[in-house]
Amino acid sequence: MKLLSVAIPCYNSEAYMEHCIQTLLSGGEEMEIIIVDDGSVKDRTPEIADEYARRYPTICKAVHQENGGHGEAVNTGLRNASGIFFKVVDSDDWVNEDALLKVLETLRRFVYGKETLDMLVSNFVYEKEGARRKKVMKYHTAFPKDRVFGWDDVKFFMTGQYLLMHSVIYRTELLRQCGLELPKHTFYVDNIFVFQPLPYVKNIYYLDVNFYRYYIGREDQSVNEAVMIGRIDQQLRVTKLMLGYYDVTKISSRKLRSYMTQYLEIMMTVSSVLAIKSETKENLEKKAELWQYLKKLNLRLYLKLRLGFLGQGCNLPGKGGRKLLLLGYKITQKFYGFN
Repeated sequence: MKLLSVAIPCYNSEAYMEHCIQTLLSGGEEMEIIIVDDGSVKDRTPEIADEYARRYPTICKAVHQENGGHGEAVNTGLRNASGIFFKVVDSDDWVNEDALLKVLETLRRFVYGKETLDMLVSNFVYEKEGARRKKVMKYHTAFPKDRVFGWDDVKFFMTGQYLLMHSVIYRTELLRQCGLELPKHTFYVDNIFVFQPLPYVKNIYYLDVNFYRYYIGREDQSVNEAVMIGRIDQQLRVTKLMLGYYDVTKISSRKLRSYMTQYLEIMMTVSSVLAIKSETKENLEKKAELWQYLKKLNLRLYLKLRLGFLGQGCNLPGKGGRKLLLLGYKITQKFYGFN
């Protein structure tokens, strides 16, 4: 059995997938690298996947499927994972090789020790095209270091500081137990990946290393603002799914309840901001419908989010509303890292 399975969703990724794979190969035989070719047709992605599986048969596994989108590629990776722990690395991103060795050393301690680990958190770096300074998302204000802890030990999440797909490694069996299944042909499902499993997570460890390198800069990237506005229906779909997974107002842990509520608040803000910035009547109607959907689904949560600072900014008309909206928009930029 492998220590860590990493799924790499690939769709026409010829230009950058090899760099991603090479950084993961530095982890050696404890790694299982699952290269998921998600119906690529425009380049050599399928051939590259097969070549790595041939050259590294004990480490790399190539899986080919009809195009199902990023979420289905993650689902396929999870279905094929034999490792004790599971992570997703997008094909245009990569990992720091020294940090990977520290991650494996930490995971190994839990496999052979007495304590169980549900989720490992590490830092990630925004590798933004053209930026001189690299922004690092750290979690030292939120989490204790160098020990196992639970949600009640969480300290303080700063504005714009959230767990993203780049920062988490889950115990594989936990993802299966919580029934994680990401929707097909939908962008922004990484939000589900770092939200739906959380009530199942009991034991957490924060490793303060800059592990994941998150590339930002391609014009067609899903977190590019113009692209996000064009895909607002998918953003809305993901937000509605997340609202329906749990009644977060009834989650027993106060810290986890607060965190998940804040995450839903930022999802509502992102959806509302994109609708307003699109400047179309159709999208403004979709924004109003989203808030009505939440009101019918969970009145208590609706009132909390609607009457909050960001909720008012998303829904108030006039100059004051626009000022609050601008603040909310800056927060969403930090959250997603889009331009």
